[in-house]
Amino acid sequence: MTSVLDNVNILKQKDPEGALDVAAHQYQQAEFDAVVWHKEHDNRELKNIVVTGMGGSALSALLAKVWLKENLNIPFEVIRGYDLPAYVNRNTLVIASSYSGNTEETISALEQAEKVGAQLGVIASGGKLIDIACEFQIAHVSLPGGIQPRMTVLYGLRALVALLENFGIIHKKLQEIEELTGWLGRESTRWAADVGTEDNYAKQLAEHAVGKTPVIYGGALTAPLAYKWKISWNENAKNVAFWNEYPEFNHNEFLGWTSHPVEKPFAIFDLRSSLEHPHIKKRFDISDKLLSGKRPKAQSVELHGKTLIAQLLWGSILADFVSIYVAILNGVDPTPVALIEKLKKELA
Repeated sequence: MTSVLDNVNILKQKDPEGALDVAAHQYQQAEFDAVVWHKEHDNRELKNIVVTGMGGSALSALLAKVWLKENLNIPFEVIRGYDLPAYVNRNTLVIASSYSGNTEETISALEQAEKVGAQLGVIASGGKLIDIACEFQIAHVSLPGGIQPRMTVLYGLRALVALLENFGIIHKKLQEIEELTGWLGRESTRWAADVGTEDNYAKQLAEHAVGKTPVIYGGALTAPLAYKWKISWNENAKNVAFWNEYPEFNHNEFLGWTSHPVEKPFAIFDLRSSLEHPHIKKRFDISDKLLSGKRPKAQSVELHGKTLIAQLLWGSILADFVSIYVAILNGVDPTPVALIEKLKKELA
């Protein structure tokens, strides 16, 4: 029986704004020329880094924090809210990240950072943040516009790395991302709309999960990717989703699966990295064995790539393909986020 996802006419009808095409070209963001404007700074000692952003605009920082942990010798924190930690001062680098440039929480945090004299950076495609950055000559990277923030992870990552390199915190990491462009492009073609379900891993995962609530698990290295999968499911598929990480899962949520029958309307995904701590790899296997008969069997997603950043970006692009296909199966347009826009208007 032919899958609905292999009907080109249905795909075009259910995806009128071309979310699948955006997903198919995400790999090109790995070559984005992240020019830092107003790059001059006073070379002050920087003792910590704070990136402030919400939703998709925070994803790049969450991935970077894991990827760069062995390259950073100062603390790195991602703040998703209105207020900055009390420790922020002139020796803190605060980078405000908002794809639209108008996110009120991020603007609030940037204003607080300015008041305490922190070193500032901005990432946005326009809006108030770019206006502020230009007016006060704040180091910033301007992103291309017109895409949903959740699908600009690579743009944001390139911009963040460019700013960190500009302030002398890391070196030669932009090149590591750019070198993945061709490989990510080849991998993406395997999930494209014109590849049938029989040979299309993204479509297969979508068929497995449709009609269910996904629960996505990562390890220490893949936890931010699990969060990315949750966001993609929420915003693309308009589908509730949950995530957690090992080893914390085994200390609480693990027991939460045990008190009801196996016929639970969930799809379990384990995002597994070959680079993960050996005991975390064991925890995935043992947990699924011990929960047999108590929850649906986990679908293991083995991340491709020789390096951590390769695996994280591979998994990030896959998340969008899978969740867009779920949106089509759900009968919803994957692109707009009308309720979020309505909320913003109500708040304003």
